[in-house]
Amino acid sequence: MDDLDRAIIEILQKDGRAPNARISRTLKVSEGTVRRRLNRLIHERTIRVVAIAEPEQLGFHLSAVIGLRTDPTRTASVASELAALSETEHVAITTGRYDVLIWVNLVDAKALSNFIHHKAGTMDGVRQTETFVVLNAPKRGPRAPAS
Repeated sequence: MDDLDRAIIEILQKDGRAPNARISRTLKVSEGTVRRRLNRLIHERTIRVVAIAEPEQLGFHLSAVIGLRTDPTRTASVASELAALSETEHVAITTGRYDVLIWVNLVDAKALSNFIHHKAGTMDGVRQTETFVVLNAPKRGPRAPAS
């Protein structure tokens, strides 16, 4: 990856629908160069071009971060099971107090209770959960491009 690849990524982080023609004009390279670079970045799984929905607009009025302590031999399988659930936005195996951290978007507190007591908290290998309800998320989505 070189500076041109990084510049293409930075433009797409600001506007994921930016047309190749505009990117090429901005970066002063040919549209074919942008198209080839973009196709390579996608093919090599360096980037993914996706739509990031606003949970509130989809009816999900409660977000929470849940820390899970797991049996050491089950951490990876618990993370995989959690990643397969539609409620999870992010799943990460971590160091520190929790073995796995997840971010979920749900319709309300009842749905959160159901998720914890009938899905995440009852998975084989989960020892303990701790839930943090998100009061406000000033930033969601891709990181800000480096200045």
